[in-house]
Amino acid sequence: MKALKFVIPLAVFALLAAFLAVGLTRDPRQIPSPFIGKAAPAFRLEQLHDEKLAFAPADMRGKVWLLNVWASWCVSCRVEHPLLVEMSKSHVVPIIGLNYKDKRDDGVQWLARFGNPYSLSAFDVDGKVGIDYGVYGVPETFVIDKEGVIRYKQIGPITPEALDKTILPLLKTLGA
Repeated sequence: MKALKFVIPLAVFALLAAFLAVGLTRDPRQIPSPFIGKAAPAFRLEQLHDEKLAFAPADMRGKVWLLNVWASWCVSCRVEHPLLVEMSKSHVVPIIGLNYKDKRDDGVQWLARFGNPYSLSAFDVDGKVGIDYGVYGVPETFVIDKEGVIRYKQIGPITPEALDKTILPLLKTLGA
């Protein structure tokens, strides 16, 4: 009986340690998204630079495009931003920004300071659209095909490696 007192807690501890060890070996950017292969959630938001203009994903029907979720307060967004600016110069695909939980003036000033890679930025002031897209945090980027289906989700900043090995080949496959 005394041995059983120690065996059960030891077994529970070993099981928890095994789960922790497996969890620590996983890449957090590789979280499978339930949105891959499904239609991008519909929305209609004001544009960041002009509140009289709106944007909806339906406006991009027939085009392959990127939706990049960003904010002026996001440190990691600043890391990926030069890559987006360079990518926008090549006109591979339209890049639509989703300015997430930001202040309009802060977002506009941030783009003026660091460059604007976006065809336009939708203004998601309360973050509801980000929630609909399953955004964990900013930045996140979605590749959306001509039919409006999400084909890829990048969690965290786009890196040169992710761009060269994953995103650009996928865009080519999708006919961008």
